[in-house]
Amino acid sequence: MGLFQRKVQQEQEFPPLRHIAIIMDGNGRWAKKRGLPRTAGHAAGAESFRRIANYCRTLGVRYLTVYAFSTENWKRSQEEVGGIMTLLRKYLEEALRDMEKNKVHFCFFGDLSRLSPDLQELCRDAESRSRDYEVQVNFCLNYGGRDEIVRAARLFAQEVAEGKRQPEELDEAIFSQYLYSADIPDPELIIRPSGEERISNFLLWQSAYSEYVFMDVLWPDFGPKDLDEAIAQFHRRNRRFGGAK
Repeated sequence: MGLFQRKVQQEQEFPPLRHIAIIMDGNGRWAKKRGLPRTAGHAAGAESFRRIANYCRTLGVRYLTVYAFSTENWKRSQEEVGGIMTLLRKYLEEALRDMEKNKVHFCFFGDLSRLSPDLQELCRDAESRSRDYEVQVNFCLNYGGRDEIVRAARLFAQEVAEGKRQPEELDEAIFSQYLYSADIPDPELIIRPSGEERISNFLLWQSAYSEYVFMDVLWPDFGPKDLDEAIAQFHRRNRRFGGAK
């Protein structure tokens, strides 16, 4: 069955998911299996991202959030980190050139201050120039779920100290406004390829009622059929949200 036929079938059976998040894992192992440097795995993973981002758009997914680089990934070799940043720079430069054609809003979750000045500027430019587009791709870059929650707590505490807020005002809805993901829905589905079954500090607050699908396929090999299977697994589950059904 082709992509168009699968899209039509899914639309007939279920409404499209609003928000899908993906932990893009397995690039290094993909390269090692082929006797290639880890940077080659990240390059292949970048192509997989393009493929899946385009497919999500055809499925009517409004938000796609991807784990691109965690706060812990700085522990990797300088060569690997540099390769990842070079790929990101190349992708953003191409995206800025093709922005009018693709019509995707770019958003970045994480502390960008550790990135090089030129890469920070590319991120800001991409966000600014694409902000009127409806389909949104969120790149988690120098991101950690715990770090995000601590940052949000500090921002709220600062506003309390400045007299802008009262401690008793704080509830889940207000706290969510201090997160990078303010004003967008939590992901219904979080996918982790590569065979690992860990959350890895990803969207800890937002994933409270997300459905996780772990898949034994390395990210560079992940394609539309794998996404279809993950979505099918999602629709086979009984989502109770703490209730009894």
